[in-house]
Amino acid sequence: MKVVNDLFDYENLKIVQESESFKFSLDSLLLAEFVDSVDNSKQILDLCTGNGVIPFVLSYYYKNKIVGFEIQESIYQLALEGVKLNGLEHQVSLYHDNVIHIGKYFPGNNFDIVTANPPYFKYKESSLINQNEQKAIARHEIFLSLEELFQIAKYALKENGVFYLVHLPERLEEILVLCEKYQLVAKKIQFVYTKENYNASIVLIKCVHHAKNALVVSSPLFVHNYKSYKTIFRK
Repeated sequence: MKVVNDLFDYENLKIVQESESFKFSLDSLLLAEFVDSVDNSKQILDLCTGNGVIPFVLSYYYKNKIVGFEIQESIYQLALEGVKLNGLEHQVSLYHDNVIHIGKYFPGNNFDIVTANPPYFKYKESSLINQNEQKAIARHEIFLSLEELFQIAKYALKENGVFYLVHLPERLEEILVLCEKYQLVAKKIQFVYTKENYNASIVLIKCVHHAKNALVVSSPLFVHNYKSYKTIFRK
């Protein structure tokens, strides 16, 4: 069943969801908050945009033009409804396609900022995946591998453009190898924990295209300590 919810405590922002099949995760919200302050001239690209959480949260802070790509028709339609509901038609543009086809829509070196909350799990024919097709595509690399994601980010970003990624900590070694391969230099890493004495649940990574090496690993973030996530990385 389709439902309209408040987008946490972001005043006047709504999110359209499928209550039984597709809801956004905290990961997307934290990734949007992880984006550093940007001036309004920067062009933003959100890959694997889902129902629009990252563009909507970024629009709460900034007036930048934001482009989002979503491969699944039903989820793309949820995002479109959210754009209209939030009055963001002049700021947020959405495309229904696999992000590997971005070259059909935009030239290379076109964006200042790329964000991505991609599928987390590798996929092969023997993989155990969710029987719900929406969830399976959102969680597993059925149509987009991690390396393809890095190829797209490198293609899309301008010189010194910034790539923000949320992913699983257990794939961090692979991510850092791809950072080096595609000249997206890891500048900041943020581990996020649900509770103390648990392993990190996600990792947020900031990469800069063709930057010099200078990596900062931030203090751990324990999300259960927070009632609001607004400006969580700026406190």
